[in-house]
Amino acid sequence: MYLFQTAKELQNHIQNLHQQGISIGFVPTMGALHAGHLSLIEEAKKIADCSVCSIFVNPTQFNDPKDLEKYPRTPDKDAQLLESVGNDILFMPTPEEVYPQGLNTHLELDFGTLAGVMEGAFRPGHFQGMAEVVKRLLDLVTPEILLMGQKDFQQFTIVKHMIKQLAMPTQLVMGATVRETDGVAMSSRNVRLSPENRSKAPVIFETLQWAKKMLRTLPLKTIQEMALQKLQSVGFEPEYFEIVNTDTLMSINDPLDATAIVACTALWAGGVRLIDNVILTD
Repeated sequence: MYLFQTAKELQNHIQNLHQQGISIGFVPTMGALHAGHLSLIEEAKKIADCSVCSIFVNPTQFNDPKDLEKYPRTPDKDAQLLESVGNDILFMPTPEEVYPQGLNTHLELDFGTLAGVMEGAFRPGHFQGMAEVVKRLLDLVTPEILLMGQKDFQQFTIVKHMIKQLAMPTQLVMGATVRETDGVAMSSRNVRLSPENRSKAPVIFETLQWAKKMLRTLPLKTIQEMALQKLQSVGFEPEYFEIVNTDTLMSINDPLDATAIVACTALWAGGVRLIDNVILTD
């Protein structure tokens, strides 16, 4: 596996690959890798000739400095995990490489309501910073294919709209959420859960599955209210439980109003914020 820490070295190498007709599958991460990330690398290797993974804890998408400070960083372990699944290139830049002095990375994009609901309502500025760093990394890596996980469904949707608005020559592929045996979505934040909260965490996926089962049985508002109660009953502090159109992320009143529907939730388990989602319709 090649390791690059500067944009120039990475771009020189990738330019050579493109000249040879080698396609690139790119997985951007913030490190603290787990099986969910590795599944994206494995998928990249199936659909592209060369897999590239970036590890960059992007400061511009953290609206809480304490959250940025607490974010786990395990670069040596991450590199070993990537090598174990045959990743080809690892890019680990510094903030100065991604945001060099004098370079304007601000994006003038209209995400409409996409960035203002759910995560956007509770993490102001998060998606602007996320979109800017993804655009910047795409400019550096120039992949044919970008792979992102379903767990961050709103992030995936916003990146999809960004690629469309900017007419970028990149195909976006969604990787399914990888779960622990008890249904908990794999997340870098799980290691910060107390043993008590980790034991309660399966209720999140159970509640999402229950919502899917009740989709044609109960009014959507009732499903949302009962879902919040289920999460609160074990001591979690939910921020939202929303049932929305998968493309617009707008709330719906009737399952027949949208061809594809997703239930998304975010909550606090102690001092750890967790998110998850389940697509409710095929």
